[in-house]
Amino acid sequence: MTIKWDEITIDNLSNLEKALKIFDRVFPVEVRESHDIFLKSLQYAKRNKPNNFRFLVGFEGEKMVSFATGHYLADVNVGFIVYIFTDPVVRSKGLGTKTLLELEKLLNKDAFLAGYTLLKAVILETETEEMVHTEIEKQDCIKRNKFFERNNYKQYKNIDYLQPPLHFGASNIPLNLFIKRVQLNEINDEEVSNAIRSIFREKYYIVNEIDKDIIELCLKTMGVNNEALFNN
Repeated sequence: MTIKWDEITIDNLSNLEKALKIFDRVFPVEVRESHDIFLKSLQYAKRNKPNNFRFLVGFEGEKMVSFATGHYLADVNVGFIVYIFTDPVVRSKGLGTKTLLELEKLLNKDAFLAGYTLLKAVILETETEEMVHTEIEKQDCIKRNKFFERNNYKQYKNIDYLQPPLHFGASNIPLNLFIKRVQLNEINDEEVSNAIRSIFREKYYIVNEIDKDIIELCLKTMGVNNEALFNN
């Protein structure tokens, strides 16, 4: 299987509509952002270097078979994967791992451009089994978690992680937090907390424009220090 990789950027939006049609079909509404958030993320990427936002798409022939999105956060030297999709028809051919590794490669490039030798870690959120509505969704959730574990992501269990609500009037969303260590040293609890703070500030506050009181309350509920969160 040969995959041709491309990137969606603010200056190259030709594949965005196709990717978002797939996005609307495959992701649960609770964790599905509005389409304008992707445009805001791409705009943010252009004007906030060395921070970055990557929107990777993969094609087999003319068919889009995968995509993945992620932020690079220079202040903590961490990548944050937001979404990853692979076509179930070709998933068994290692497409998920290829997509994940290709996105990680881009995030490592961002780390190098920011002056680091290597990323510290890559973080992602994923649904818990409690979120599912059917037995099929439960099995998909289990498979997804095992997939991340096979790719060296470990569930971080030292915090009851919450994603701030993506939709007006909704509640915080309990999710699993997975972390892949890239450097030799383990990422400690303080570094994880700092990474979460950075994610909440850059992604959920600046890009998603979630109210800062909601952001602060979500962090407080998790026990993450939010002192001076919005001062820089």
